[in-house]
Amino acid sequence: MKNEVLISPCSGKSLTINQGQTVTIIDVEGGQVADFFAVNPNNENEFLSPGVTIDCNESIRLNIGDTIYSNIYNPMFTVFIDEVGKHDLLFPCCRPEMYDFFYDNGKNHPNCFDNINQSLGTNRSIIQPINLFMNTSIDQNGKITIHKPLSKPGSKITLKANMDMILGIAACSVSEANTNGDKNTSIRVIIE
Repeated sequence: MKNEVLISPCSGKSLTINQGQTVTIIDVEGGQVADFFAVNPNNENEFLSPGVTIDCNESIRLNIGDTIYSNIYNPMFTVFIDEVGKHDLLFPCCRPEMYDFFYDNGKNHPNCFDNINQSLGTNRSIIQPINLFMNTSIDQNGKITIHKPLSKPGSKITLKANMDMILGIAACSVSEANTNGDKNTSIRVIIE
C-alpha cells in the first residue's frame, strides 16, 4: 500500500513504516533540507542515531548500501537509492535556542525540533536527526561550513526499513542562511 504526503514549508509530519517497506524523501523544488528522525514504536527509548550510524559505517557520510542505526546499534534503514549523495549527520534539529543564539529571533520561529516533537506527540529534550540534502563540509581544522544544498527539483533518497518505525520528518525552517538555499519549500514523502 502506498502512502504519500506533502510536508509544507516549516512544518513536520509523522508517518508509520513497516519492516521491508521503503520511504522516499523528495526535495520538491530543490535546495530544501529534510530533518529525518525515527523511533521504535515498541520502545520509545530506541531511536535513530546519527552518532551510532557514523560509528558503525566509520564515515560521516551516507553511501548507497550503508545502514542507518538506532541508539542501541540496531539496523533501522538501508540506503537504497540516493540521487544527491550529500547529507549531514552532525547538526541537531534547529530549535528556538539556536535561532536566539545565531539570529536573536527564536521566539515563535518555526523549527524542526518542535515540528518533529509535535508530529510524534512527544516532548524529547533533544532530537538528533539525519539532515537529508544538507550540504556541509569540514576543513582541516575541523570547522564545519554549511553550503547551499546540491539537491535539484525532484531529487530523492530512498531508504528501506529494517524494522517497524514511526517517522518524524520536518521541512527545515532555516531561512536566515544558506541551509535551504535562502528559502523554505516543501518535502514529499512516499512510503510503499
